Amino acid sequence: QVQLVESGGGLVQPGGSLRLSCAASGSIVSIYAMGWYRQAPGKQRELVAGIRSGGSTNYADSVKGRFTISRDNAKNTVYLQMNSLKPEDTAVYYCNADKVISSLGYMDDYWGQGTQVTVSS
Repeated sequence: QVQLVESGGGLVQPGGSLRLSCAASGSIVSIYAMGWYRQAPGKQRELVAGIRSGGSTNYADSVKGRFTISRDNAKNTVYLQMNSLKPEDTAVYYCNADKVISSLGYMDDYWGQGTQVTVSS
């Protein structure tokens, strides 16, 4: 069984920074892509940033230039550095691992439990 454990959320003032981490554990052979999604109250879950095993990245337009995603393949861990935070960044942030291949040869997608990020003065 593969688990994703997120950390790093919290309350921050506008203009501040936070760093989210997500570690995947279990019998993992490889993970194609990892990413961060967010869901604000009353809104659909949206992609914030993604990173593939080769290092290519993509970002939502709303966070370009402010957020940076990175990945440690050896540790199966993905990070999201969030700078210049705005109140509209307030949401529950979810980690996703896409096309995870386990030691049993199965491929599946996994989600973390979510971590709250609140940007408010």
